[in-house]
Amino acid sequence: MATVHVSVPDALSAPLPAELHYDVTDPYAVRLSLGAPAARSVDWVFARSLLTEGLRRPTGTGDVLVIPRHRCHPDSVRIVLRSPAGAALVDIAAATVAAFLRRTVSLVPPGTESLHIDMDRALAELTDRRE
Repeated sequence: MATVHVSVPDALSAPLPAELHYDVTDPYAVRLSLGAPAARSVDWVFARSLLTEGLRRPTGTGDVLVIPRHRCHPDSVRIVLRSPAGAALVDIAAATVAAFLRRTVSLVPPGTESLHIDMDRALAELTDRRE
């Protein structure tokens, strides 16, 4: 669990508990959960490669952007989350993100993700068949 700083338009930045998750059964994705564990969290799922690249340079289009070393928080990574309801800026410590990504790479090295996908289960889910 980490504390991130979340900003929305016309409001001050506020600390919020957050957690990064990785599941080897969905090896291309990471999940960012915002909010206290006892409460209902808000989850964003996006590409692990987006988070990895975002440690080095601004990257992403659409709903999720990742920007390294933002001027407001120089030791952090800024994740911009956009939806039809608006946008939120999430600043998380770069060291926390780097450590998380090292753990994911130890589980599933980049380039080996496809070896961890259960294609039969994925097809069953897509076609709504139960095994």
